[in-house]
Amino acid sequence: MELNDKELNLMDHLEELRKRLIITVVAFLIFLCATFIFVKDIYLFFTRNLDDHLIVLGPGDVMWIYFTIACIIAIAFTIPVLALQIWLFVKPALKKSEQKITLLYIPALFLLFIGGLAFGYFVIFPLVLNFLIELASGVMDISFTVEKYFKFLLNMSLPFAVLFELPIVMMFLTSLGIIDPYVMAKIRKYAYFVLIVVAVVITPPEFMSDFIVTVPMLLLYEISISLSKIVYKRKLKKAKAIEDFS
Repeated sequence: MELNDKELNLMDHLEELRKRLIITVVAFLIFLCATFIFVKDIYLFFTRNLDDHLIVLGPGDVMWIYFTIACIIAIAFTIPVLALQIWLFVKPALKKSEQKITLLYIPALFLLFIGGLAFGYFVIFPLVLNFLIELASGVMDISFTVEKYFKFLLNMSLPFAVLFELPIVMMFLTSLGIIDPYVMAKIRKYAYFVLIVVAVVITPPEFMSDFIVTVPMLLLYEISISLSKIVYKRKLKKAKAIEDFS
């Protein structure tokens, strides 16, 4: 009988997870369709600083770039929906106080994702692009295809959108008891090494570019640890208060 109860409980969880995933996918598709209405204007915004029009090598490139732009925008708007569905899924396992605190992470996830994209696009992307153009100036004729230009733009922007989510993700996982910020602090040197390697890989072989990218990454890691420690200490304090009361 207990086994059947466990199986039913597992099926209920799987059904709930399926429901949350369906809602997220439907939201993404709605945002994707809505973004396609304005995709041409968005494309013109991203190419406004170019002296010449981008080159299209085939008719498929037009659809590829419009679809890619629409997908990125739709993903950004879907993040709060996904975060809300995750919160609703784990809500029954959280205490009342934990529910209120973790609910605040949802708008923060969206804002940090947008902030990371903005940092990558307005700071890192022009820095690296101008460096490469100056490197080729007087030696090569410079022209960009739509595909190459936007792949480069995404490579310079998307990693920061993901990295900017790190503080909130670590705080959320800490509140659930999945990670320990003090352990994350102990493995700091390994994390630094990985982040520096990533910074060097995505930037040109020039110290200033590497430095400008590396510093925000390291700061984000330290901010994540500090915020997670606050969550961790509050959690321990509440647990101790409950234990003393009982």
